[in-house]
Amino acid sequence: MLAKDLISVDIPPLKISDEGKKAHEWMEEFKVSHLPVIDKTHYVGLVSDAEIIDLVAPTEPISKIKRNLSKPFVYAHQHAYEVLKMYGLLKITCIPVIDQKEHYLGVISMQKMLDYFSDLTASREPGSLIVLDLHQRDYSLSQISQIVESNGAKILSLFLTPRADSTELDVTIKLNLLNVAPVLQTFERYGYTVKASYSQQNSDTDLKDRYDALMHYLNI
Repeated sequence: MLAKDLISVDIPPLKISDEGKKAHEWMEEFKVSHLPVIDKTHYVGLVSDAEIIDLVAPTEPISKIKRNLSKPFVYAHQHAYEVLKMYGLLKITCIPVIDQKEHYLGVISMQKMLDYFSDLTASREPGSLIVLDLHQRDYSLSQISQIVESNGAKILSLFLTPRADSTELDVTIKLNLLNVAPVLQTFERYGYTVKASYSQQNSDTDLKDRYDALMHYLNI
């Protein structure tokens, strides 16, 4: 998935001539703390709610703070992982997408990234999660796949989470089975430490409650 495929049509850019009042109203309307600013088709920068508040008067144009604007962006051809990385580093609520000539193409919203990550991890698919605890040197994707598939299951997604200041990591596996007891037994027979397991069958209600809470938080 490329950045251009994640562009949201719901959030418009501000013009450099737009007033601070308009920027504030749009931020409230679209539930964001940042908005891209353009000069015709050229990307100028990303304005924050804090910078809008710093304007002397609500009727002052954004051009008054043009020099203070940060300029984060991704190119249209960059992979979605780069967008995730930028979100993690900059803590912003939307990311502008531009072409090689710095023409503004659109913006990627946090909601778009949540939807992408949900698809990437197959979180909406029925199944179960298994978390393995092992040393990095013992990690073998081929063996893990063999154990899973020998029990008639398939891996829908798999992520490695290294631990800080350690040679150990967590391997989180999403499977297409609700009953993973046979898979767990096989992992233990091969000497793996199963740190945790979760069945979607038992946690659908809890997952929905957490998702609703997250959406409520993002809309504040």
